[in-house]
Amino acid sequence: MTARMFPVPGRHEGRVYVITGGAQGIGRACAERFAAEGARVMIADIDPAGAGVAEAVGGAFTRTDMSDPDQVRGLAEAAVAQFGRIDIWHNNAFAAVFKPIHEQTLEEFDTITGVGIRGYWMGAKVAVEQMRAQGGKGVILNTASVQSFVGEKGFSAYQATKGAVLAMTRSLAIDHAPDIRAVALAPGLIATDAIKGIPEDVMQGVLADIPAGRAAEPAEVAALAAFIASDEADYMSGTAVILDGAYLVIG
Repeated sequence: MTARMFPVPGRHEGRVYVITGGAQGIGRACAERFAAEGARVMIADIDPAGAGVAEAVGGAFTRTDMSDPDQVRGLAEAAVAQFGRIDIWHNNAFAAVFKPIHEQTLEEFDTITGVGIRGYWMGAKVAVEQMRAQGGKGVILNTASVQSFVGEKGFSAYQATKGAVLAMTRSLAIDHAPDIRAVALAPGLIATDAIKGIPEDVMQGVLADIPAGRAAEPAEVAALAAFIASDEADYMSGTAVILDGAYLVIG
């Protein structure tokens, strides 16, 4: 099933939205949605394909390794140089491996946490610094996961990052209220390229555990993100919003 999504024209008119991991999947859908609602969009990704997404939505692209603090700061500087400000910063990039901890290497752990903890922290830092410099208002969105709440086999390093995302989101919300809000999005199974390699029999088992009986479309996550970042959600901060087809309800 493909959900029918209706952007709200002008809802983010005049705002500058920075999305990391914006070359594909959730990130690309978010870039498209925010652009459709009037935002000026800066896409960051280590994948140069992000340049094509930026061209398609009328935005800009900065190739960025989110595990490199200098590149993250450079991303913020590029957004300000291009658009003059930053209103919404969306930490969305991730890295992961699927294997138990005794098979994971320290290098893999460092790569995963370098993007998913260090990169998110640095992204939030440069965004808050810029938001304070331009008057103090802004929104930090952090892509978490249902794996922030439950354990699943083979994802110990990735799950460590997603648990950290929730803790950081709460801290950001407290530190910078009421002017800067911080909210985590916690999606479940999403129909992106990342799941295409899952064998059919395994996927059937995964879907059987989701009461909704399907994966969500990236556009559904993007619709949620656009609402959370809007003035309509001004009282929402320091929390995680779950989009999982009731997966967590049944444990």
